[in-house]
Amino acid sequence: MVKMSSPSPVHISVISPVYGAVATLPELVHRVSHALQPLTSEFEIILVDDRGPGPAWETITALAGQHSFVRGVRLSRNFGQHYAITAGLEHARGEWVVVMDCDLQDVPEEIPHLYAKAREGYDAVLARRAVRQDGFFKRTSSLLFYRILSYLTGVPYDNTVANFGIYHARMITAIVSMGDKIRYFPSMVSWVGFAQTSLDVKHASRAEGNSAYNFAKLLRLALDIILSFSDKPLRLTVKLGTLISLFSLVGALIVIIQYLRGAILVMGYASLIVSIWLLAGIVIALIGVVGLYIGKIFEAVKNRPVYIVADKVNGHDHFKTVG
Repeated sequence: MVKMSSPSPVHISVISPVYGAVATLPELVHRVSHALQPLTSEFEIILVDDRGPGPAWETITALAGQHSFVRGVRLSRNFGQHYAITAGLEHARGEWVVVMDCDLQDVPEEIPHLYAKAREGYDAVLARRAVRQDGFFKRTSSLLFYRILSYLTGVPYDNTVANFGIYHARMITAIVSMGDKIRYFPSMVSWVGFAQTSLDVKHASRAEGNSAYNFAKLLRLALDIILSFSDKPLRLTVKLGTLISLFSLVGALIVIIQYLRGAILVMGYASLIVSIWLLAGIVIALIGVVGLYIGKIFEAVKNRPVYIVADKVNGHDHFKTVG
């Protein structure tokens, strides 16, 4: 691997995972750099290619060649948005780190407002999209996603807050040090703590393409987050099992009393079969929940990296790595 010469200090790093929306990248770099220039001359923009459709890496390489403050990281395959964010965090050098999407729905001109708020003494300022510029389906599925997530994790999630925000380096260090194999940036931000606040910002319409998250992907993401950050499903299965046992006990007492009073002469075959199938289904479902947790443990003990870097670019210097 070709090492860079001693890097200059960086005050603000901006990380943007790239999946699709290739056409917006030149405008993203232009608007972010213009937003940062009044704040500091020591900044970098890290674009992480998550192997989406379109010539993202060629565009990133060209932008890095034009601007010394643009750095590119290319993953070996599509790992997912939050793993691409993790890659960006581990390559960031700034005292402050901004995380934002590449599709320009996160407005670059809001970065100075987030920075000014952070300078009041906060380690993180989360961008709150007071008026979301998304379609009805996206807003509805997002609301449902966060409601389910909040209930099953016990952590209150705000569906108007996503990844966009500014974070101090010590907070990023804590997040990077987490050994979780399942990565979901907002949950990790919530878990590490520190002094956090939110700020209402403008939210723009999508400049190109559609969201990569459909309802099925949101459900899979929710399941991964719940299994990684909460044991509530396990506790719910215990409560359900206890509740079923209580109902069964009450039912058994009623049957015994009726039998002793002579009200039942022949036990019902149909009710017995239905009860067996019902309880069997519940037991199988509960075993399935436990199995999901065991599956996640199995994934964790493999100790595989959460992402693999295939290529990097910084200015006119290219270098590769396999780890």
